[in-house]
Amino acid sequence: MEMNIRPMNNKDKPAIIQILKATPEFTQAEVVLADEIIEEYLHKSFESGYMILVGEVDSKLVGYICYGPTPITEGTWDIYWIAVDRNYQGKGFGKKLMQAAEEDIRKSGGRLILVETSSKHGYEKTNLFYQHMGYKEVCRIKDFYMIGDDRVTYEKRFPPTNS
Repeated sequence: MEMNIRPMNNKDKPAIIQILKATPEFTQAEVVLADEIIEEYLHKSFESGYMILVGEVDSKLVGYICYGPTPITEGTWDIYWIAVDRNYQGKGFGKKLMQAAEEDIRKSGGRLILVETSSKHGYEKTNLFYQHMGYKEVCRIKDFYMIGDDRVTYEKRFPPTNS
């Protein structure tokens, strides 16, 4: 199955929200926050501070990734959200979305990407995904989200380019 990756548009929002709601790792509060970020992006595009790419297979939206430059830094970017429809997980679509975002970040002068995620039960596959994508754990804040749920920060660095 081939996946087409493109910038998100207004018509994509219901499918993205459905993917988020169907992903058990995301709480209702996280889905609400993602919805707010999507609205910001749809109204202001890149001026919102966010970029959102979607992946389609046979014209069906199967995943998305949201990322953006970290405010008041030079060349640091954050991956805020990545989600793939459960029926399409394990087929390399998350990897392709991440690679597309990384390529965009590199082209935009990015030198460092940070990802924050959870340590709670159910996030083992998520953490393995980031590690397999070449991200290294650089920080863990114990009990950050709640007792027993640490915030885990991963990083990926790009070598400097010779201009």
